[in-house]
Amino acid sequence: MRRVLACGLMVALVGAAAVLTGSAADTACKNPNLGKVRHVVLFKFKDGTPQAKVEEIEKGFCALPGKVPGTVGFEWGTNMSPENLAQGFTHCFLVTFGDAKTRDAYLPHPAHQAFVKILKPHLDKVLVIDYVAKN
Repeated sequence: MRRVLACGLMVALVGAAAVLTGSAADTACKNPNLGKVRHVVLFKFKDGTPQAKVEEIEKGFCALPGKVPGTVGFEWGTNMSPENLAQGFTHCFLVTFGDAKTRDAYLPHPAHQAFVKILKPHLDKVLVIDYVAKN
């Protein structure tokens, strides 16, 4: 009986260790952006900005990754938080770069600067935060 209990305990411990090790490995595998620079941009448009202009700006931002070398990831969306803390910001864009040098080349890139010229007349506020992705 003791031998059966000891074997059962051993199996449980080995299983738990495998699950813990697997979950740590899974976390690392699920975040391929560790160490990369994340460029977060939030827009608050001026009151009265036509929806057609907002859509043009959305499309313009979405086109940037294909025009600027070194962009390794891009996603965006509009605010849908129920917390009512967005302070008027409606759009969030997340651009991922392999490193800070690539991000630094993106900012003055002619395609980015042309986009900013289209955006600026309709922009009430912008919030930009860059960070290095950590686990």
